[in-house]
Amino acid sequence: MEYIDLRARDEPVLLFGGSYSNAHATRAMLDWATEHKIEDDHRIMTGDSVAYCAQPNETVDLIWTSGAAMVAGNCEKQLATDAQDCGCGFEEGSLCDRLSAGWYRFANGQLRTDLRRWMTTLPDIIIFAHQGLRAAVIHGGVSDIARFLWPNSPQSEFETEIKLLRHYVGDVDLVVAGHCGFAFTRQIGPVTWINAGAIGMPEHCGDPRTRFAVLENQKPKLHHLSYDHYAASQAMKNAGLHQGYHKSLVDGYWPSEEVLPAELRRELAIG
Repeated sequence: MEYIDLRARDEPVLLFGGSYSNAHATRAMLDWATEHKIEDDHRIMTGDSVAYCAQPNETVDLIWTSGAAMVAGNCEKQLATDAQDCGCGFEEGSLCDRLSAGWYRFANGQLRTDLRRWMTTLPDIIIFAHQGLRAAVIHGGVSDIARFLWPNSPQSEFETEIKLLRHYVGDVDLVVAGHCGFAFTRQIGPVTWINAGAIGMPEHCGDPRTRFAVLENQKPKLHHLSYDHYAASQAMKNAGLHQGYHKSLVDGYWPSEEVLPAELRRELAIG
């Protein structure tokens, strides 16, 4: 596991992830950070810059040139080596597996060589200090970069990842993660687990706004991001990306629920 230490970041820290080739949302996120006077070196991303949406090059360019620090997600790992799937570990032949094949093929065919090279330089873990607290940023898990840890996952699963993380980087007070697409915080013993969510795709809850977090005065706060999701959806349609995620940008529901725990599925949420 490769990691970098950013040292102290004591002003408000923007934590975000999952831009997913959504340049409209990424631009809105960076504009929000500028408006709220969050410095470039206080912006940290949890990975998966490229995925479902239509503008992989534009999205990565925005992040790369913004000065934000970033850990590698499974998508960066796969795209950097020209692998043939996104590395999410979906069951072969499942709907998620079939849907991911479409957007990944598009992204892999579009992404520039210089951006792939940049992805090879991204660390697995970022460490930083915030007002006396020690924080570690990962993508999904330490045991598996593409591990799905949900808001309602058993506490023991978080404890396993924290134990592994300590093996590599020592004690931490905060863990910042992404991958699952849901923003949440969980207290796991003395450690606060923060999932910063995804800015490029809404949570499976019927709201087209996406999510991110800000760490300020030792406390994380989750925010909604509003942006021109209609334009992002239209860009997907123009690119021939009709697997269903173009509708998700507008209606706030994913085209497949099979990856979700039962409690987070739509039929229970609206039932």
